Amino acid sequence: MRRSFRFSPAVCIVGLTFLALVATALYPARAAEPPRPNVVFILADDLGFSDLGCYGGEIDTPNLDRLAEGGLRFTNFYNTARCWPSRAALMTGYYAQQVRRDVIPGANFGSRAKRPDWAPLLPAMLKPLGYRTYHSGKWHLDGKALPAGFDHSYILDDHNRFFAPKNHKRDDEPLPPVEADENYYATTAIADHALACLDEHAREHAAEPFFAYVAFTCPHFPLHALQEDIDRYRERYLAGWNKIQQERGERLAKLGIVEHKPPAMERKLGPPYEFPGTAEALGSGEVFYPIAWEELTDEQRVFQAQKMAIHAAMVDRMDREVGRIVSRLKAMGVLDNTLILFASDNGASAEIMVRGDGHDMAAPFGSAATFLCLGPGWSSAANTPFRRHKTWVHEGGISTPLVAHWPQGIEAKGELRHTPAHLIDIVPTVLELAGGSPPETWNGKKVPPAPGKSLVPALAGDVEIQRDDLWWFHDGHRAIRVGDWKAVSDGSEAPWELYNLARDRGETHNLAGQEPEKLSQLKQAWNEHLDEYRELATRDLQKN
Repeated sequence: MRRSFRFSPAVCIVGLTFLALVATALYPARAAEPPRPNVVFILADDLGFSDLGCYGGEIDTPNLDRLAEGGLRFTNFYNTARCWPSRAALMTGYYAQQVRRDVIPGANFGSRAKRPDWAPLLPAMLKPLGYRTYHSGKWHLDGKALPAGFDHSYILDDHNRFFAPKNHKRDDEPLPPVEADENYYATTAIADHALACLDEHAREHAAEPFFAYVAFTCPHFPLHALQEDIDRYRERYLAGWNKIQQERGERLAKLGIVEHKPPAMERKLGPPYEFPGTAEALGSGEVFYPIAWEELTDEQRVFQAQKMAIHAAMVDRMDREVGRIVSRLKAMGVLDNTLILFASDNGASAEIMVRGDGHDMAAPFGSAATFLCLGPGWSSAANTPFRRHKTWVHEGGISTPLVAHWPQGIEAKGELRHTPAHLIDIVPTVLELAGGSPPETWNGKKVPPAPGKSLVPALAGDVEIQRDDLWWFHDGHRAIRVGDWKAVSDGSEAPWELYNLARDRGETHNLAGQEPEKLSQLKQAWNEHLDEYRELATRDLQKN
C-alpha cells in the first residue's frame, strides 16, 4: 500500500507499527476528562449528500457510520455550494460575502480577497479560551495558518495531484515537491499530520483542550486513488447511475432522512464551465450529460463505471483515515469528551476538465498520469435525492451530511436532527461549548453581529433552531430559505423558482406561479440581505 509523505520526526509519526506498540505508554489513562470538549472538525471536498453509508450510500464507510450510530445525523445541513466560501463561513461564522470571500455585485471580491480586520478565524477565538489548535489539509482561506490562530498546520495547496504535489507547506513554510517514488497519497498525508499533532498534544499539552481542523481534499477531482482501493469497487458501478440513484433514494427514505423520491436527472444540464480541448483529451468514453445509462455505448459505460469506482475508492480511503484519527483519540483517552463533526464543503461536482499533468489515456485509471472528473451523471447520483451540483444553489449543490459524535455530551445514539442549519453555525456552536462567545471587538474594530446560530440545543434534542432565514449567492446563483419555503434562481437574468421544502425538497414542483406573494416576500428579503452584506463587506474600505 502506498503511504504518505513523511514529516519530520520531531512532530510527526514514525510508523503505524511502532505507534501501535507504544500507544499504551504514550497515552496513559487520564484521571479525569477536561470540563470542556475537544473538537475535531472533518471536512470532505466535493462529497455528495448520499456518498456515506449512513446517508444511504453503497460506498463502504464503516468508521463514519459508527460515528453516526453513536451520535447524530443532520438532514437539513447546508454549505455555500463552493469550496472557498464554505471555508470562510465555517471558520468565521459569517456568510462569505460578508467577509469579502465571495463575489458581491459592485465589489471586487472573491477567492483571492482579504477578510476585514474585524473577522478572525475560529482558532484565534479559541486561543484565549485555552485551546490548542491544529490544521491539516486544504486551506483555501486568505492569509497564513499560524497568524490565523493555528499552532500547527499542514497546507496542501496543490489541487491537481494526490500522489506527488508540488505545493504544500508545514507551519506556513514551503516543503519540497514530492517525488513520484515517495509513496505519498494526499488523504493519508493529511491524516498523518493530524495524528502527529495529536501525538504532540498528548505528550506536551495533555491538560489543555484542543481544536483540530482536518480538511481532506477528497473526493475532489482529479480522481486519483490507490489501485488497491479502486479494485474493491471496480465492478460495483457497471449497474449505472440511474440504478445507483434509485437505490440510494430508497435507502434514504428507509433511514428517514428524506421522504421524497429522487428527481429525474436533468439530461440537458452538463458541467458548469467549459474547458476547450477537454473532449479530445479524454476520448470517446467521456460523457458530458446525464443521459440514460442504457443509451451509452459499451465503451462509455465501462469508462463511466471506472470513474465512479475511483470516486468511491477516494471516499473509502478517507473513511479509513477517519478511523485512524478516531482510534488515536481513543488511545489518548479523550474520545468520550471529543466532539467530532463531519461535513462537506459543497455537493458533488459536475465539472469536467483536464489540468495539472494532463491525462494519459493509456495509463491506469486513477493513477497520477490521469486526470478524470466525476461529471454530471455520477454527480447527480452522488447528490441523491436532490437536484444539481456544486456551484448551483439548488439542494444538490448546497446540502451536506453533518455527523456529530460526542459520547460525553450527546446522549442520543443514531438519531436524526431535522432543523435547518449551516456552516455559519459551527463557530457559535464551538464557542458556546468552549465556554466563550463571539468577540465584541477584534484588532481594535467593532465586530458586527454574525448570522450563525449555536446548534447546542439541537445536540440535546430534535428542536428547531430559531432564525429568520438562510441565504445563498454564488456564481450568480441565488437562494433564500425562510422556514420551509425556498426561493432559488440560476442567475441574475433567470426567473425565480419557489418550493415548499417540507413537501418537495427535491425541488420538482415550482410554486412561483401559485404563490406570487410568498415569492415576492422571499425575493425582497434576499435583495435586502445583498445590500446589507455589501455594505458590511465594504464598510472598512470607505474613505473618510
